[in-house]
Amino acid sequence: MADATASLKESGHRAVMTSPRTVGDGLAVASVSPVSDEARAAYSTFCRTALFAPAQSPQWVRHWTEQIRPDAILATLAAGDRPLLSLALEIERHGPFRVARFMGGRHANGNFAAVDPARLDEIARPQMRTLFDAVSAARPDIDVVALQRLLPDFDGTANPLAKLPSFPSPNLSLAVDLDGGFEAVLSRMSGRRKKKKHRSQTRKFEAAGGVRRIQARTQEEVHSLLYAFFAMKEFRFRRMGIANVFGDPQVRIFLHKLFAEALKESEPPFLLHGLEVAGKLRAVTGSSVGGRRLICGFGAISEDDLAHASPGDFLFYENIAEACRNGFSVYDFSVGDEPYKRQWCDIEMKHLDVLVPLTLKGRMLASGLRGNAGAKAFIKNSPKIWSLTKALRRKTAGKRPSTDED
Repeated sequence: MADATASLKESGHRAVMTSPRTVGDGLAVASVSPVSDEARAAYSTFCRTALFAPAQSPQWVRHWTEQIRPDAILATLAAGDRPLLSLALEIERHGPFRVARFMGGRHANGNFAAVDPARLDEIARPQMRTLFDAVSAARPDIDVVALQRLLPDFDGTANPLAKLPSFPSPNLSLAVDLDGGFEAVLSRMSGRRKKKKHRSQTRKFEAAGGVRRIQARTQEEVHSLLYAFFAMKEFRFRRMGIANVFGDPQVRIFLHKLFAEALKESEPPFLLHGLEVAGKLRAVTGSSVGGRRLICGFGAISEDDLAHASPGDFLFYENIAEACRNGFSVYDFSVGDEPYKRQWCDIEMKHLDVLVPLTLKGRMLASGLRGNAGAKAFIKNSPKIWSLTKALRRKTAGKRPSTDED
């Protein structure tokens, strides 16, 4: 484990050895360290045998900290000199408050911290209290630890953070059960109509100049697909009056590095796919591998003369078929309830939010965040109100944009 004491002294924050708590046959202790090279190396070593979601992977943590350069910490719970659980967090300032969140902000969804799956029974509320006590002692400036969009379980393994008091995240997450293969998926999801539409799309794309599905296998292809995606997304967000969450140059560099670096692995954990028609990219998706799930983290289409032929639907058809061939059990569309997802999905997932206040100010903020999440959930689960909200947002496009979450 990284030397938390040295790292914290360098950063100006206190190093703390928390009071041990009995756990199983050993004692649970917690350490907190800024994300240095040494701390990342220790985290990567733990992750070789740990279970974790893509946005807590060592690759994600390394590229996010190198490109975004956030105020970041690694908080680790251990017993018997072996880590049980480790949290990679970034600290952001919101007005008078400081909030610790999963690295990646809104780009991090379906979160599941790195845990030793063989020792889950050793992680209960008292042990997690030890972890958060260490965070509070080392970083007394943090008001709330906000662990949002948590997966309730990961391939059947319960999320230990879900043992803490939680409430449903406001955004639904949708997925496709791939049990039985692609033909079985189609049989459950109007397969005859989907096949007919896919054949019709193929004819239209061939007539327009030829169609080709691409998986990025070189750095050049990664850059080409991402540049196209950023342009597509920027146009759509501007039209909708939403701030472009992919607009930050450092976020773009992060994604370029993340997907390009993944190509060095025999089974890349991050994948880019594109649909090219007549030599032009018309749709792009970015996905990650999480256990037996293929997770679509983002996607976009080119709103041009072929948008009416639904290149995005065509690409999803091909992506889901390939996910079945590759033995995945679930194709996860991630956060967001959209009609194009409903055409495929037969699984609804409610992510969880956990708020751990560490200060008096933090208790006030946690109460406000909980109420805000309830208001969002009410709006998004009320079709008429949500439709009106989106219409008003489009009407004000061109004025000061707000984030979709706002």
